[in-house]
Amino acid sequence: MYNLHRLEPNGTVTLDELPTRGEEYCADRDQAETDFKKLRKELREWQSRLYAAEDQKLLVVLQALDAGGKDGTIRRVFQGVNPQGVRVTSFKAPTPRELKHDYLWRIHQAAPAAGMIGVFNRSHYEDVLAVRVHHIVPKSVWRSRYEQINQFESLLNDTGTKIIKIFLHISKREQKERFEERLQIPEKNWKFSHDDLEKRKHWEDYKSAFQEMLERCTTVYAPWHVIPADQKWYRNAAVANLLVTTLREMDPQYPAPPSGLDDVVVE
Repeated sequence: MYNLHRLEPNGTVTLDELPTRGEEYCADRDQAETDFKKLRKELREWQSRLYAAEDQKLLVVLQALDAGGKDGTIRRVFQGVNPQGVRVTSFKAPTPRELKHDYLWRIHQAAPAAGMIGVFNRSHYEDVLAVRVHHIVPKSVWRSRYEQINQFESLLNDTGTKIIKIFLHISKREQKERFEERLQIPEKNWKFSHDDLEKRKHWEDYKSAFQEMLERCTTVYAPWHVIPADQKWYRNAAVANLLVTTLREMDPQYPAPPSGLDDVVVE
């Protein structure tokens, strides 16, 4: 059931028709949480093998509307993995130095090295999302970026990087409840930003931008997965399942030990 969220190239995406609640795929929360714990344990083992082998790379791209759960997904799914083998990069507004380069310059620098899992909390897709909705660059600029991004991801794929792209799909009602929670719980006040409310006014514009992103940048080598994310228990299980399934296919193995270990004596 967790493998139902992959988009196919050249398809049409209508987000209003895609569920935001995981119970439409799995009614048994207890079973999903049991599955999640097992998957997370397996993820730790595969990540250890990937790090030791140093011959493959995995990039996980997370996109969502504000309060969509990117931080929570990273925190819960990667809990307990070796932090030496996972690098999380959060892409915020470009710095003056970054603006002196092409928009993919900072992205390429953060791509994972051999043996690493790279996690992008937001990504190069902001350059066809936020810049579009808020008219930061003209349409003639962002319109050409879909194909540029596809070519960039093709380069990563051709040079040994497996790419998983995840859109955490939440409803407008769920976003409202999460914003209210940030206001009501003192420990979460720091997460609230007045900019979030301004962006919420552009809900429909963002939905249109996400839909075109999903349609135009789903490829055979880097498809998008639209994960229902209103219910965190399902979101976590679905994302963990996707990561573990991918790593099983990659099948990293521990390197062969050096010869002569049977004769080694530690005094």
